[in-house]
Amino acid sequence: MTAVVAQGRLLDLVEQRIKKVSAPVNIRLWNGRFLEAPQASSVTLTVKSPRALAQLANPALGKLARCYVEGDIDVDGSMREVIRAGEVLVANQTPVYGSALRPLSWWRHSRKADRRNIQSHYDVGNDFYGLWLDRNRVYSCAYFRSLDDSLDVAQEQKLDHICRKLLLKSGERLLDIGCGWGGLILWAVRHYGVNALGITLSEGQYAYATQRIRELGLQDRCQVRLLDYRDVPEDQPFDKISSVGMFEHVGKHNLPVYFDKIQRLLKPGGLVMNHGITTNSLDDAQLGGGIGEFVEDYVFPGGELMHVSHVMREMARHGMEVWDAECLRPHYARTLWHWVDRLEAAKDTARAMVGDKALRVWLIYMAGSAHAFARGWISIYQLLGVKAHRDGSQPLPPTREHLYS
Repeated sequence: MTAVVAQGRLLDLVEQRIKKVSAPVNIRLWNGRFLEAPQASSVTLTVKSPRALAQLANPALGKLARCYVEGDIDVDGSMREVIRAGEVLVANQTPVYGSALRPLSWWRHSRKADRRNIQSHYDVGNDFYGLWLDRNRVYSCAYFRSLDDSLDVAQEQKLDHICRKLLLKSGERLLDIGCGWGGLILWAVRHYGVNALGITLSEGQYAYATQRIRELGLQDRCQVRLLDYRDVPEDQPFDKISSVGMFEHVGKHNLPVYFDKIQRLLKPGGLVMNHGITTNSLDDAQLGGGIGEFVEDYVFPGGELMHVSHVMREMARHGMEVWDAECLRPHYARTLWHWVDRLEAAKDTARAMVGDKALRVWLIYMAGSAHAFARGWISIYQLLGVKAHRDGSQPLPPTREHLYS
């Protein structure tokens, strides 16, 4: 079979598929040929090689994402419409979940490997993140009390929501594991009067947070250290501990190590807030259709998601009673679309900063994640745990009214 004949057959398959599923997407080929969508569409895929055409003939979301990132396919149209068109195009061929998650080898979550993985994701550049994050540079799910809330407002509401859950009081010692650019520790110090320590493995985050602390004159009450959570000294236990958007990097194999360390760092009567992404698969399966592999290869090397029940069980096994669990899944979908919209609006500047390939990775990853949260394929929970005193007493009030008053 000649190459021309093979390409013709592939093109026929793509045309048939678009018509069969009524995919709202136009196709432009490398030779100038144009396939119009069955109905008017603002989305156009430019297929730049026969290899990419083969992926469209038997599409899966992970495959299409790879083609886009590697430049085999260009897209015209907003990422919101691109993601919607992509799901219609793959129709029912992509299972929601793939194989059950197998714990990664211990060396994939050694101190050296974790530092390398964190830096590959977070040290893209502080200025790049500043293009699309809020004014406090909070890189985690916001909290929308109203659908009209701006991203800045929603992120500050999230910071305050966590502080209220932790019942922070003036003079208490707070540890924030995976502190990012310092948004939570700075908020807690300024608004609740605590003494805060944030730890991160990202050199970029460390430099930025340290500078912000100096600018605000908070060096006597706020500190950031470039430190692995396993190496935090235990000689001075903390009143409260937070971990926001970090435990996804810990790995299933190390989850007992992670919660055992937190339990040892926490005073009796202390509270811990674990805020993180979870899978909705009871088998801890990764997303199917090549999505899980795409995220591992391009975005979060070493990242693993678990069902919330597994996380709660490990907390309980290590002496922390789960007192409150709140699902924020719709909030994260909305947060991610805010980030995508802001990055799309600044894409020329972003491309100059990080290059075209990195920009494509971030756009397709965040848009795809927004869609996955909206569809319920993945979720996110805030789990509030308490390390009770020996007699079983703990400091929590009898209701949640303090969170909303």
